[in-house]
Amino acid sequence: MSEHRSAVAELISTVKQHRDEIKLKLHLGSRELKDQWDELDDRFARMKAEYEPLTEAVDETAEDVWESLKLIGEELKDGFNRIREAL
Repeated sequence: MSEHRSAVAELISTVKQHRDEIKLKLHLGSRELKDQWDELDDRFARMKAEYEPLTEAVDETAEDVWESLKLIGEELKDGFNRIREAL
């Protein structure tokens, strides 16, 4: 299960990096991009708050939780990429 833990840590790190890069450029963006940013940033905070403790609390994560995390992480990553490309 450490494979999942490592993948979760890598996913969170990648999303955080995208988030931090965009945050620096966001003040130049449009209001629409700012709204998208706010929504994605809120979802990212919820994802970390809900899933990060799971990786610390249990060694084995149910497959459906893992799939859910991957889906949310990929959606966040894609959203941040769309904003970065629009900037």
